[in-house]
Amino acid sequence: MSIKPPFRADVVGSYLRPDYLHTARKDFAQGNLSQQELTAIEDKAITELVQRQKEAGLSVITDGEFRRSWWHLDFMWGLNGVEKKAIDSGYNFSAMKTRAESVQLTGKISGENHPFIEHFKFLNQFAEEGIVPRLTIPAPAQFLKELEREGNREQTQAVYPDVKELIKDIAAAYRTVIAEVYAAGCRNLQFDDCTWGMLTDPKVQQSAAQAEVAQHASCGCGHDHGVVAENGLESLLNKLLEVNNLALDGTPEDLVTATHVCRGNYRSTWAASGGYGPIAHVLFAKENIDAFYLEFDTDRAGDFSPLAQVAPGKKVVLGLVSSKVGELENADDVIARIKEASRFVPLENLYLSTQCGFASTEEGNNLTEEQQWAKIALVREVAKRVWE
Repeated sequence: MSIKPPFRADVVGSYLRPDYLHTARKDFAQGNLSQQELTAIEDKAITELVQRQKEAGLSVITDGEFRRSWWHLDFMWGLNGVEKKAIDSGYNFSAMKTRAESVQLTGKISGENHPFIEHFKFLNQFAEEGIVPRLTIPAPAQFLKELEREGNREQTQAVYPDVKELIKDIAAAYRTVIAEVYAAGCRNLQFDDCTWGMLTDPKVQQSAAQAEVAQHASCGCGHDHGVVAENGLESLLNKLLEVNNLALDGTPEDLVTATHVCRGNYRSTWAASGGYGPIAHVLFAKENIDAFYLEFDTDRAGDFSPLAQVAPGKKVVLGLVSSKVGELENADDVIARIKEASRFVPLENLYLSTQCGFASTEEGNNLTEEQQWAKIALVREVAKRVWE
């Protein structure tokens, strides 16, 4: 069995936190627990999680993102030139809003000595033959859009009047992090990226395109503003592609890179709805990664036809088993959908996973730990029936 990711039975990476970890994080936030004490509790929870992942028969292990509050913001806060910021309103989801937190620039961005390097070193001690540790981090495009969101844009432009310089420094910071985590032993890096997933939604496409046009109207980026005004969405897609690919420039050949495209995953709710068609010609055809982890768990994701635009040889991990609900899918139905997807991507380049993580934020989705592991067991069962 190959130990090179992706795996026929795979996962996105975050897991439900045990109750004692929730308690510890609350105690720490209230000043009743030291950082050293919290770290020791996190170490214990991660050690137990890794053992459970191995017992479940997975070939990939993660730390479950147990040291994080968010799947993305904690990483951004760990970059130099970035600080945590309270905002007026959180992200809008279908049934609720998230906590109101974001990022703010304090100066130029760089990536030296990121705390996630030490986090990975702790995970890497559990590597063994046939078991690959994976680090999950938000994509450079996700960071760029966070800096450009309403309420953050003014401070970002104060530090970076030219968006080209912003993109250049984001990419350079990521390359630094990649080099340092590679030196720490990482050979499987996953970029989680809601920017593309959100742009599958027609309403988001329209507002994002308008925002892109407005931003270019007042910036010193050197782009042809007439072209941007004619197709703001296409300009935005190419900007997201540019920062992601620039960050990946020079990546070591034996570092497997992947991206997970998400439409939002917060306490079992979602933020966007739409098929991959509007983004496929850029993301699937041009992003310089090895594998795409894609949500296909509901009709909101559309059909498989956009997969025809995946560049030859790229891997596609089908997220057909929902991490949002406890109800277990029917194995035969999942197998039928894999066969349907193989009309557009050869079966040998297809893999199976849960549609997203089980806890993109520390609150977690609305299912039990038992249901979480039953989902993973189903992924394993289906993978064996299809590919072994």
